[in-house]
Amino acid sequence: MTTSGRDFDAVLSDLDGVIRFYDMAELEQLERATGLAAGSTAEIAFAPETDLPLMRGEITKEQWIDAIARGLADRVPWPRGRELATTLAEAKFRADEVVVGLLRQVRAAGLPVLLVTNATPWLADDLALLGLTGLVDDVISSADLGVVKPDRRIYEVAAERAGVGAGRCLFVDDRRENVDAAVALGMSGLHYREHGDLRAVLEPLL
Repeated sequence: MTTSGRDFDAVLSDLDGVIRFYDMAELEQLERATGLAAGSTAEIAFAPETDLPLMRGEITKEQWIDAIARGLADRVPWPRGRELATTLAEAKFRADEVVVGLLRQVRAAGLPVLLVTNATPWLADDLALLGLTGLVDDVISSADLGVVKPDRRIYEVAAERAGVGAGRCLFVDDRRENVDAAVALGMSGLHYREHGDLRAVLEPLL
């Protein structure tokens, strides 16, 4: 512990896989009806060559949908491929209220909370739909910055906007490589898997 009485002075959290979770039931039902294995559409959609241009803000949602449909073109007719891609792009999502509650407690304790996310260009709309517009002090989005985690620049910008040194940040992410990159810069890192992981690291503060 430091003289401030805690190990960190800001919390930097990923969005997807920590706060936001998607409902893929409709997409999986459509895939089964088409004769595809569940997850086939997502496998193409989130492959680096398809996903990274979107996460860097270089293409629109429609262009991403077209790219997914092209990736499915050898397995399904073009109209069905676009239907699958559109269903994925417009999948319903929800916020994990337990995690949201913990982050609200962090802010109530006086620490800044920032989102650091590999995100789509329409992230602000998604946060509004989730009711999370006021959850955090700032949002560092790959689509705005033009670089994606685990690029060190996105972590450096996050620490700068939090107003603390990298060594005073707690970084939370569900992907190990993103956590490892944060730790390499001197941040405390939490590889998130379940509520207890986050609650344990925040317990001394809360």
